[in-house]
Amino acid sequence: MKQQAPYGAWPSPVSADLIVSQMIGVGGACLVAGDLYWQESRPQEGGRTTLLRRGPNGVTEELTPPPFNVRTRVHEYGGGAWVVLPEKIIFSNFADQQLYVATPGKKPEVLTHAPALRFANGVFDQPRNRIICVVEDHGGDGEPSNYLGGIDLDSGNLVKLTEGHDFYSSPTLSADGSRLAWITWDHPDMPWDTTTLWEATLAEGDLQNITVVAGGKNESVQQPRYDNAGKLHYISDQNGWWNLYQFHQGKSQCLCEKQAEFGVPPWVFGQSTYTFTDNGIVCVYAEKNEHRLARLVDGNLTDIDTPFTAINGVSVAGNLLATTCASATEFPSIVLFDLQTHSMENVKKSGEIDIDPDCYSIPRSIEFATADNDTAHGFFYPPTNKDFQAPADELPPLIVILHGGPTAATHPVLSLGTQYWTSRGFAVLDVNYRGSTGYGRAYRQKLNRRWGIADVDDTVFGATHLADEGLVDRNRMAIRGGSAGGYTTLAALTFRDTFKAGASHYGIGDLEALLRDTHKFESRYPDSLVGAYPQDIDVYKARSPINHVEQLTCPVIFFQGLEDRIVPPNQAQAMVDALTDSGIPVAYVPFAGEQHGFRKAENIKRALELELYFYARIFDFDPADDIEGIPIVNLD
Repeated sequence: MKQQAPYGAWPSPVSADLIVSQMIGVGGACLVAGDLYWQESRPQEGGRTTLLRRGPNGVTEELTPPPFNVRTRVHEYGGGAWVVLPEKIIFSNFADQQLYVATPGKKPEVLTHAPALRFANGVFDQPRNRIICVVEDHGGDGEPSNYLGGIDLDSGNLVKLTEGHDFYSSPTLSADGSRLAWITWDHPDMPWDTTTLWEATLAEGDLQNITVVAGGKNESVQQPRYDNAGKLHYISDQNGWWNLYQFHQGKSQCLCEKQAEFGVPPWVFGQSTYTFTDNGIVCVYAEKNEHRLARLVDGNLTDIDTPFTAINGVSVAGNLLATTCASATEFPSIVLFDLQTHSMENVKKSGEIDIDPDCYSIPRSIEFATADNDTAHGFFYPPTNKDFQAPADELPPLIVILHGGPTAATHPVLSLGTQYWTSRGFAVLDVNYRGSTGYGRAYRQKLNRRWGIADVDDTVFGATHLADEGLVDRNRMAIRGGSAGGYTTLAALTFRDTFKAGASHYGIGDLEALLRDTHKFESRYPDSLVGAYPQDIDVYKARSPINHVEQLTCPVIFFQGLEDRIVPPNQAQAMVDALTDSGIPVAYVPFAGEQHGFRKAENIKRALELELYFYARIFDFDPADDIEGIPIVNLD
């Protein structure tokens, strides 16, 4: 029989200590010459990312031991920090942003000696013994410059191949090394708005006959790739959805027209949602942010049955497919999938945790009416604990979670960060507000010029929808988010009165300050989300919570990395100072050494526990956890 305790106060097996001690990040699975490679991010090692290789004999070897940290800061968000070559790997080391050579059984050796440069998204140019990659040059005044460069694998010398655009990504070579394709875009566009796909021939290592393949205004192209026959493929949203295309003999053809997303928002380099087999294409597509694995042969798309709802990256060798995948009941894992027998091997889980599955809350996809006679989406997690229940006359408190981006999305996957709340008696609504990906270009663009309005409406309508259904307590509704989700959190708390508490994780309070202080990649992002600057300065001021603190009347806790270059700490400090002066309960938790998002185990743990402590103080319950609290200004 279940014991009775108030919502929020349930003892939970999902402790913050468990999360940081047992969970790692896994990704980047790829198969090369019979070997499986992947990367792991380890909070227990200060958030260090390392590379691993498993050979055909089943033995796993770490290729980048401490202190090496495989991470690039190109565009700040990075990705594509390593590339596999025969018998060695080239990777970017976070500490100095230089390229290193990792050879099995040997200590990595430095390849480049260019402290002003950063490197990402490399591809092996075997005929010329070099890698071609995106280079970001921080050696001049103003914004860094970006270009494609070739780096000799013996000397580390760099040759500039093409420049002139604000951003470059996705260099890819034909199998014979005779052709190179790549993607560019320019301010004020973002890569999910407008990009251009280029192709050139390679002669003596230089680019010749440069032509435009696809893209242009109002078309987002991504993931160019050559098949073994030399035909160029790519993903484009020219029909309103990121679908697969083939370019051959000067013509492009959509291979499968479907109202589904075969691509993902290009926040980071090195994404791979399709690859080639001997008789077609294996791909991942999403409908309402639930992923499916499929074969595409001669225009016919056939689903491959798997238990997963999130699939991130695909790599094929023979009949084997390597990927990172997860579901509502399975943590993200590196998986080998046999395309012929459909058997699976779970190579490495992000967490080996002995918790009764009955403690996990299973998400339910919901749609709800929102402002402007429109519809928004989300995933609802009811409070769940096999050992505890609340009094019959009590409704659970609600936490609305907002993803970052805002051009991003949330997916129905098992996350201890979410289960931390539901197992203690909170309901959770994970919102894919208008502007999120996974629902086509039109839905993604519904946030254009309406950031701080449409997203805020969707969070409010989603929360009240659940309250109207009798699923949550409308008097105990909180909202939390990081980065852009932190902005929506602060905007919802400032411009609406729906929520009674909030948690901003490195969130934006001043849109004008963001324009002045943020990095190149996102410096013109607000043009599409808010308006042109300075022409629309009044809009920026109107939608910045810092300018309307008198309207924010509920308690807020702020978490901030002090080395954040994307949303600098002055954003959080300004909001904390203003709320302190206004007499609103506020708490501030800065983390030294952290950047945009927290990677260190001790900081992840502290942030989780203090957010629970904060809600307990505001909603007046006693958490079962033993937490060392902090002062809440204007409350203590």
